[in-house]
Amino acid sequence: MPTKTVLTYGTFDMFHIGHLKLLERLHKLGDKLIVAVSTDDFNDLKGKKTIIPYDQRAAIVKAIQYVDMVIPEERWEQKVEDIKKYNVDIFAMGHDWEGKFDSLQELCEVVYLPRTSGISTTDIKQQLNKISEINIQDLNRAFEILKRLKSDFE
Repeated sequence: MPTKTVLTYGTFDMFHIGHLKLLERLHKLGDKLIVAVSTDDFNDLKGKKTIIPYDQRAAIVKAIQYVDMVIPEERWEQKVEDIKKYNVDIFAMGHDWEGKFDSLQELCEVVYLPRTSGISTTDIKQQLNKISEINIQDLNRAFEILKRLKSDFE
């Protein structure tokens, strides 16, 4: 019985339940799941800043029971090469990429899966930024109070 190979790509920064659920759903599409994790250099090229370095992101993804293989994503053009190299039957991405990879349908089936609602790396990063802004404001207020106290004692 022939195996069905599924291929996906992602940054997988700040791994969360949405990533896990996506990988689980991708795994159910076939017999083998290959995940290409974007390298730090490629993310820089895309203007994307990651918090977790590539080696750690790749190790986290590789440790997931649904994932059979992790490869580096180093450039946009490698998708066609990877589909051919790994005999991919299904290329799958989150629905936010819908339509962007339809040209790959010449090589394999292309599937866009819905993201897990209520969670995204972007949302997490925005929340962290809000916390950082609040902390900076609190520190600035504390600094102003200390400056006033110091001037009172001079």
